[in-house]
Amino acid sequence: MTAKDLTLAIDVGTGSVRAALVDRRGNIAAFDNREHEQIIPRFGWSEQRPTEWWEGTVASVRGVLAKVPGAASRVAAVAVCGQMHGTVLLDDDGRLVRETATLWNDKRAQEFVVAFRERHPDGAYMQITGSPPAPAWPGLKLQWFQRHEPDVYRRTKTLLMPKDWVNFRLTGERAFDITEASLTFMMDARTWAWSREMLDLLGVDGAKLPPIRRPTDILGAVTAKAAAETTLLAGTPVLASSSDFPVALLGSGACRAGRGSDVTGTSSLVTLIGERPIVHPELCNTATPNGLWGAFVIVDAGGDAMRWARRAFHENALDFEAIVGKAAEAPAGADGLFFLPYLSGERLGAKPNSRAQLFGLTASHGLPHLHRAVLEGVAFALRRVVGTMRAAGGRLERLMASGGGAKTRLWLQIKASMLDTPVVVPAEPECGVIGCAALARTALGDFPSPEAAADALVRFQEEIAPDPAWRDRYDAMAPIYDRLYRHSQAFYDDLDRLLA
Repeated sequence: MTAKDLTLAIDVGTGSVRAALVDRRGNIAAFDNREHEQIIPRFGWSEQRPTEWWEGTVASVRGVLAKVPGAASRVAAVAVCGQMHGTVLLDDDGRLVRETATLWNDKRAQEFVVAFRERHPDGAYMQITGSPPAPAWPGLKLQWFQRHEPDVYRRTKTLLMPKDWVNFRLTGERAFDITEASLTFMMDARTWAWSREMLDLLGVDGAKLPPIRRPTDILGAVTAKAAAETTLLAGTPVLASSSDFPVALLGSGACRAGRGSDVTGTSSLVTLIGERPIVHPELCNTATPNGLWGAFVIVDAGGDAMRWARRAFHENALDFEAIVGKAAEAPAGADGLFFLPYLSGERLGAKPNSRAQLFGLTASHGLPHLHRAVLEGVAFALRRVVGTMRAAGGRLERLMASGGGAKTRLWLQIKASMLDTPVVVPAEPECGVIGCAALARTALGDFPSPEAAADALVRFQEEIAPDPAWRDRYDAMAPIYDRLYRHSQAFYDDLDRLLA
């Protein structure tokens, strides 16, 4: 009998569908992907066709299976993760009611966010949802369909998320998992069930919501039809699995209370793992695949700040390595030069229209100081939100770093010193794939829990400790940064009026 020594991970991302085969030790044996495009019907709207996700799934799964001899017979289980909040609407017969799904970055439900906040100014609902209202949440998107596309809403039998749509195409089963449900604005964070109270507050029909499953539950098996399309074996188990962000936390090792995650790309996504949500108007909370909670915030400052500095100071003539080399020439604290990195405003701060600024600039500062201040400014912004989390009861003992920012050691050293916390870099950057493998191996009985599976499968390439001298310097600067952040808010509306 052929050994079932591989798991198949499928990631339905915003830019592509990716498939990977992972062995028992967490090594990626083969990888394949197929790109797809976003549809922008108008400013602030963003959609994709679920049929293209399935076409990408079929092509990438076929591609990855073809790269490993006998792969289909060696796949023990399939785990699908994917972009969150994409609203796939199915009718009674499992057909798409609407050929496109509104994505996580679609803003058309903003009118309902504003209305909800006005109706419920005390924020008591956050004890249920764990998160403030946002246009990404499917509960508010359902309100939009109810008002603006009532026939679509009426004909909808089931709401699914992108990876749940792929699971449906693989198995014929309709389900959510706890990670997806936790950020719909419709799940009760205290009971892990759909909230009757939130459904009533939103005025949406709870009958359109499928059952909520645990990520390690076996949802079903690959059907004969799906097997013919993908070349997987019919009967191969398929997990309920998890959305992409929480499963990547697991695959980075951020899977126990006290651990955190910093994913720095264009922006910075900062998460602290705990046993319960941290309820705060500037924070959101996601359930994790192993039943904990990740309090998180997206700081709209990260790699984008470095890109801005490269363009503004050098007209893109220098590469990023050269810019980091320049920054390394300046001392910690950049000789008192501060950079507020809010080049694109903020998402959940008191002033979404906030601005970036340099403060403390003198004739003695040069390019190295400017570049160091940019790196440190992003780290100060992270320190501010982590401080909010810590003040509300969160704790941070180790920070797992991934994304493009994890390739810049100077930046990691700055963040470790800024947060007085060791920063750890996973050896495998495909954290979502490893997280899917950990879920699959847990479901198969190889490990007693997802965190035990992550302990075995996740390896780290480096741990960066805080520099005591840098830490002390940043501790002295932080109160000034915080006052600068608060006092500058008085000018942002004035700037808007000036530029109107």
